[in-house]
Amino acid sequence: MNALFYVAVAMFGGLLMTRLTRLVHLPNVTAYLLAGVLIGPYVFNLVGNESLEGMSVITECALGFIAFSIGDEFKLKNLKAIGKTALTITALESLLAVVCTMSITMLLGFEPVVCIMLGALSASTAPAATLLIVRQYKAQGPLTNMLLPVVAADDATGLIAYSICVSIAKGIVNHDAFSFTGTVLMPLLQIAEALALGAILGIILAVLHKYFRSHTNRMSLCIAFVMIGVAIADYLGVSNLLLCMALGAFYVNIFNDHERILGCIDDWTYPLFLLFFVISGAELNLTTLPKVGLIGIVYIFARFGGKFLGAWIGGTITKQPKVVKNNLGWALMPQAGVAIGMATLVLKQLPPEYSQVIQTVILSATLIYEIAGPLAAKMALQRAGEIHAN
Repeated sequence: MNALFYVAVAMFGGLLMTRLTRLVHLPNVTAYLLAGVLIGPYVFNLVGNESLEGMSVITECALGFIAFSIGDEFKLKNLKAIGKTALTITALESLLAVVCTMSITMLLGFEPVVCIMLGALSASTAPAATLLIVRQYKAQGPLTNMLLPVVAADDATGLIAYSICVSIAKGIVNHDAFSFTGTVLMPLLQIAEALALGAILGIILAVLHKYFRSHTNRMSLCIAFVMIGVAIADYLGVSNLLLCMALGAFYVNIFNDHERILGCIDDWTYPLFLLFFVISGAELNLTTLPKVGLIGIVYIFARFGGKFLGAWIGGTITKQPKVVKNNLGWALMPQAGVAIGMATLVLKQLPPEYSQVIQTVILSATLIYEIAGPLAAKMALQRAGEIHAN
């Protein structure tokens, strides 16, 4: 059957599932993941493994646009408003999530490679889920003001943690001797290379906008540059997530009319993200679930515990009011797009005996986080007295 048929099946399945999950007020990303599980090779097999392999270009493209959209959160005016307080809290809650997840899983005797990568993946959150709650309930106040910049910066720290940890994991798998240059310095140089390339592409993109006046042409330019960024990153072996994030950050800080263009791109990428999550769900190897049951539970609680503790310590150090330090950790529970994207990258960078377990844990945890996370964020804002709409 033509590959387009399976793309249509994936898209149609995701849309149908949203009709069901809407009845119990679950987010769309959960519906897409569930639809993928059902149509994938391990349940009804409507889309088999060979067809999923043919959709890899969709996954790579979606990852680029996810990272590009994160770059939009790094406008200079926003960075100035964040200040040292939010950066301190972000660093602590991200770091403790990584440390808690990694150390607890290792103490329980799980495979070191899996523990390292789960620790790295624990840092990121889901800005989209958090923003949706804030906008839906028109939340305003000190907790909301701190929450928004923290969730935006979270994904950047998560991408950096992933880049370093995947290099360490590769060294363990290949039985390479520890080398500061190879394990720490080279990943940092690759991070710098990805950010520099993204910055160059972002500057060029903003300059080219002067020669294209219509919104459709400018939108097409942005789409082309994100795809170019993904291709360059794959060719050079650097992080396409970091590259595209830098591309987006420099673009929004140079081009003044970016918000209108990004609005058009958001409409264009909606079906792409739908397919990305459905494909991610279809790749969930259900045969590994019995093997990762315990580590999945440990990951869920260790990650949240680290984030809650880090947010509380950060809020205490920076002398934040109780409504911030006691509730911020609860609002950082959601995890979705970027974590799934990085888990998908693991499939290419580590052997299947490790990567499939890691991806299964992350996708399974995402299903739970996407149900409990928004509810936890809403409850945190309610306790802080910052919800002003039903």
